[in-house]
Amino acid sequence: MTFAPDLLTPVPDGAHPFPHDHLLGIEGLKPWEIGFLLDEAERWSDPGNSRRRSGALAGLTQINAFFENSTRTLVSFEIAGKRLGADVVSMAVAASSVKKGETLLDTALTLNAMHPDVIVIRHEAAGAVALIASKVDCPVLNAGDGAHEHPTQALLDALTIRRRKGRLAGLKIAICGDVLHSRVARSNFHLLATMGAEVRAVAPPTLMPVGVERLGVHPYTDMAAGLADVDVVMMLRLQRERMAGAYLPSEREYFRFYGLTEERLSGAADDVLVMHPGPMNRGVEIATAVADDIQRSAITEQVEMGVAVRMACLEVLTRPARGIEWAGNAWSAQAPAGDRA
Repeated sequence: MTFAPDLLTPVPDGAHPFPHDHLLGIEGLKPWEIGFLLDEAERWSDPGNSRRRSGALAGLTQINAFFENSTRTLVSFEIAGKRLGADVVSMAVAASSVKKGETLLDTALTLNAMHPDVIVIRHEAAGAVALIASKVDCPVLNAGDGAHEHPTQALLDALTIRRRKGRLAGLKIAICGDVLHSRVARSNFHLLATMGAEVRAVAPPTLMPVGVERLGVHPYTDMAAGLADVDVVMMLRLQRERMAGAYLPSEREYFRFYGLTEERLSGAADDVLVMHPGPMNRGVEIATAVADDIQRSAITEQVEMGVAVRMACLEVLTRPARGIEWAGNAWSAQAPAGDRA
């Protein structure tokens, strides 16, 4: 699928399409910076391109340092790096020095001493990725830090929506479930509101963040009202690992009032798109019939777009190291910094 040129987000005259050294979050990014990353990911989204190996990162070393369990994100970053030609090293945190008492700062200094060209980090503590980024000499990509942000997930969600709906601006999008503990929700709130969508947060009162309106989001505690006429429904899992206390009476009760069923989905737009960042808990936040609906569900497509987005982010952030710089109105190849006289 070729993305229509008139839907791309133009970069203002004199602006850099992506001037950041790292990708730590979506908050603070300009619309054209988000659009630029989506447009770059579009190049890799075609199966023929995403599966074809590229030498763009040949000779570079990518470290995946995941201090928190992951399946989809870790594998996606591994595949993305290898398809770009990088030497990919995934850090086995369970057997690392972190488990022996090493501080996060010392871990950052150790990783930096190995002279990687890009580091992908997931950590259970909000702000940990930013701390490591401040201590290393290469680009850092945030693969999720606590309940703070998960920027590449929001980008792949946006790419999926844009490919299916042709736009982001003006869409009504409901993000439902455990909004309180979700870094996916937070990154999506920032991205979708920035790109002009009408964003709704739908959750029980105990799982609705205080002041969520400040993120440009409309809160709903009633599922039927929150889903009325929406174009996209994104479900979130209950993040039990981050719940310190009793937020819900039971999973059965939760599904009764907040589970996405065909009946509840009937109140949305006729061509509603159903999404879920995974892993899914069928019968808890989403019914099997809805998750497997081949017409409305884009859940497997999200996984596919994840590789394309991560290839784009890795390629863009390593451009300076590869001697590719923005020259005012176009990218130009120069000698890498280490090779200049």
